[in-house]
Amino acid sequence: FVQVTGHLDDCTCDVETIDAFNNYKLFPRLNELLESDYFRYYKVNLKKPCPFWDDNSHCGMRDCAVQPCPSDEVPDGIRSGSYKYSEEANNRAEECEEAKRLGAVDDSLSSEARRAVLQWTRHDDSSDSFCEADDISSPDAEYVDLLLNPERYTGYKGPDAWKIWNSIYEENCFKPQNVKRPLASGRGDDGGHTFYKWLKGVCVEKRAFYRLISGLHASINIHLSARYLLQDTWSEKRWGPNITEFQQRFDEVLTRGEGPRRLKNLYFLYLIELRALSKVLPFFERPGFQLYTGNESQDAEMKHLLLEVLHLAKSFPLHFDENSFFAGNKKEAAKLKEEFRLHFKNISKIMDCVGCFKCRLWGKLQTQGLGTALKILFSENLIEKIPESGPSYGFQLTRQEIVALFNAFGRVSTSVKELENFRNILQNMR
Repeated sequence: FVQVTGHLDDCTCDVETIDAFNNYKLFPRLNELLESDYFRYYKVNLKKPCPFWDDNSHCGMRDCAVQPCPSDEVPDGIRSGSYKYSEEANNRAEECEEAKRLGAVDDSLSSEARRAVLQWTRHDDSSDSFCEADDISSPDAEYVDLLLNPERYTGYKGPDAWKIWNSIYEENCFKPQNVKRPLASGRGDDGGHTFYKWLKGVCVEKRAFYRLISGLHASINIHLSARYLLQDTWSEKRWGPNITEFQQRFDEVLTRGEGPRRLKNLYFLYLIELRALSKVLPFFERPGFQLYTGNESQDAEMKHLLLEVLHLAKSFPLHFDENSFFAGNKKEAAKLKEEFRLHFKNISKIMDCVGCFKCRLWGKLQTQGLGTALKILFSENLIEKIPESGPSYGFQLTRQEIVALFNAFGRVSTSVKELENFRNILQNMR
């Protein structure tokens, strides 16, 4: 594990620069932002059936359960449709909700606000999304307080969990069937030689896709190891770092060299999501954009903190250069980009097959967050054209996408921070 140092493939960055920047500059500010009302409430439908196989095997353990919020606990501004950004639209939010969920537009809105509302509706139906988003107007969609339902070890593992990750890697990572994944269970393994030879030979986009998914997987495994159920008695439950669990997943010897590669993919994921935050700054900087919860002073304070986090992201010295993506022949590049988008969309659908509801909640949120980051990186031209005032026609983010984007990056940022903690514990054990 201590070997995870130095340069990252396909990047100009190194592990040490990310550690110092994240752990001492960005992580504390980002954490403060994510504890605010705007970012802690996420609307999700955990009752959608699995679209790929018949599966009723829901995790029966109590730690798998998700506690939805009673609607009176969710701030009014969020409940009344805070994906409407301009002040004018927010003032009319409740009337607008009545207007058949944006299907018809309320006559009392000004023509500019009406155009904006229609634009949001069109945007939500558009094809630039990398995720299969939940229909948040569905009666099955409920608000969840993310702070009261933290991501941690729930006991969900074994064949059901393996089936999810296997489906993601085997069917959605552009990998041919005859190239076996390193450490895939029940198969002869050549130490990953064939796999990494294949990975090195594919184009940078397909290689990046695999590394993003592997990085997400690593990040989730770090959270489960860092918030493990260490004591469960009638008097108390105690959660904390489980070194054995961490080593089984990431130790260089125990994983035959695979663990450090997974951790490097986590840093790659960090760079991609950080780059998206630095690129989307103009969207949030507009005076008309608010983090609308209905509490004016808190909303203004949180917007100030949000911009501080985004400026900090922009100040990072060794950003990933996404210009290498889809840079070849225009026709081929467009085809590849569409494949990339559809593969990722498929992965977001697989999250509805996760049997543990808490794991499903965080899986859906993190895939939507990464999907939103990819959408931002591939919308650079549209973001550059955003006017300083008035609606942003070409590029739009819903409240769901904003909450998922920042919370997903918060999870990756937490993973990088937890690695420092594990590193210290392991050094003290020696």
